[in-house]
Amino acid sequence: MFGSNSQKGNKTYADGLVGNKCCQNLWVYTADCMPIFFADKRTRNVAALHCGRKGLEKKIIKNLVKIFDTFMTSRDDLLVAIGPAISKEHYLVDKMTLKEFYRKSENKNITVKLTKTKKDLCFSDSNHFREQNLNQLDLKKSAYRQLLNENIPHTNIDISNLCTYKLNNEFYSWRRSKTISRQWNLICSKR
Repeated sequence: MFGSNSQKGNKTYADGLVGNKCCQNLWVYTADCMPIFFADKRTRNVAALHCGRKGLEKKIIKNLVKIFDTFMTSRDDLLVAIGPAISKEHYLVDKMTLKEFYRKSENKNITVKLTKTKKDLCFSDSNHFREQNLNQLDLKKSAYRQLLNENIPHTNIDISNLCTYKLNNEFYSWRRSKTISRQWNLICSKR
């Protein structure tokens, strides 16, 4: 959605906003998902994404880069920042979810190697504990790979190492506490 299409005082529900005018503030709120910001050094166009596992599976990054292509943005001029999000150590998923994620989000020529990383206790429907093998999923690394696949130079990509799950005094985390609270993230375009 273009920033100028949103109405003052109204909330817009979207996983991405593109600034198509000068001096726009684009805000997204996140808990464990990544805020990803894009800025064109030459045109000063900006964009903000709320990106998690499902966004990566749906190729939200590729779709946003296509919008920048309509602005005639050079990949060398595109700067990207991935903000604080859940780290791979704390984003644990079952084997099927992990396989499905890599099938949808990665290039077809990448092989997935599953390694058991942690055993966790979960409730079953019968309220008994059962042991389930969980695997780490690195959202930031997957986003980085998708950015590189769009020919954005690695020197133009900055990735925060802050984990929303681990830093409980600094960030909200749905996976840690099931809170509905979120952090606000913003980018502003200037001329």
